Amino acid sequence: MYNAVGIDASKGKSTVTVLQPGGKVIRKPFDVSHSLSELKRLADYIFSLDGDTKVVMESTARYHEPVLRTLSERGIFVSAVNPHLIKNSGNNTLRKAKSDPIDSRKCARYTLDNWADLRQYSSMDTTRELLKTLNSQMSFFTKQKVAAKNNLISLLDMTYPGVNNLFDSQTRSDGSEKWVDYAASFWHVDCVRKIGLNSFTERYRAFCKRHGYCFQEGKPEKLFNASLDLVAVFPKEKAYKDMIRMSIKQLNVISANVEHIRQEMDRLASSLPEYNTVMGLKGVGPTFGPQLIAEIGDITRFSHREALTAYAGVDSGVNESGSFKSKSNSASKCGSSRLRKTLYLIMVSLLQTKPLDDPVYRFLDKKRMEGKPYHVYMTAGANKFLRIYYGTVKAYLRSLENPES
Repeated sequence: MYNAVGIDASKGKSTVTVLQPGGKVIRKPFDVSHSLSELKRLADYIFSLDGDTKVVMESTARYHEPVLRTLSERGIFVSAVNPHLIKNSGNNTLRKAKSDPIDSRKCARYTLDNWADLRQYSSMDTTRELLKTLNSQMSFFTKQKVAAKNNLISLLDMTYPGVNNLFDSQTRSDGSEKWVDYAASFWHVDCVRKIGLNSFTERYRAFCKRHGYCFQEGKPEKLFNASLDLVAVFPKEKAYKDMIRMSIKQLNVISANVEHIRQEMDRLASSLPEYNTVMGLKGVGPTFGPQLIAEIGDITRFSHREALTAYAGVDSGVNESGSFKSKSNSASKCGSSRLRKTLYLIMVSLLQTKPLDDPVYRFLDKKRMEGKPYHVYMTAGANKFLRIYYGTVKAYLRSLENPES
């Protein structure tokens, strides 16, 4: 006898329904709070059911994780499923209704309909969930960093126009950037041109030594000469200086957080079996690699390549009816938006680096030469990249399972 337990998780509580084949209701929808005692009581109840039992819940933000973790640690078969799959399954009604009991019954029916294909939550998924959470935080702090940097640039345009374009040094491991450190010391154009070239050269030399930057002999003169033709809107007053330095302090804190999360994601991703294979793909580096692994997760949960491209929302789908057959379909965009963003940045990286030995870049370049619109060939390139990702990673994992083959 099969017991299908459907759980609809929400903040602080979950609604549970138990069905058996044929739609037989074993337990009508009931609520369980996310307290340790209540979840243990739920686990005991599931253990008491006669026959083979599987639990399915929607993978919704963080709300489902207390239930998922508690039941999994008790040895119960639990599967967290993409909400889009459950929403589109078994909807044999014209009535539009949504409630926690209805959603829990849909989860239970999905369990029965897909019994053999359900994938059990494993300890490896804990690492992947943590990696995905870090990527979410990375996205959050990156948006803050962009806003803080734009705010700083807009302030400096009033005192030292174009200072952000004076240096092309890479961001350091602690998140600091040379132009930002320079603006903290020389926040107004008069801090450069009003003290004379010799004095500025000595101050710039001291600045480089203090921050650990390499001093270039000709650089002070270039900076000084460039400052002579700049127009400062704001006068050199303490109020503007305080605003700029507060903005720099805020930007440095956020940048340090971004770099710390980036390094932690790389460390965590390196513990997963597919890490080296993913990092070997063109366009993927220490930033995009962990983000890809975080958003895609375990590749074995996708039955075929099209399932992965559909999850990313870069599949074009099919639009045919009778004699009509559409030749161009837009991307579905119903999957992970963060994964699509990462794929877009990888495509940008490929177009910039132009690796002629990479099939994805050659495909992108071919579509571009054919005159395809920008978003069309970028989406098509992302689709091709994911197909190669799927085949490469899947083949590597199979080789680990069968080292002799």
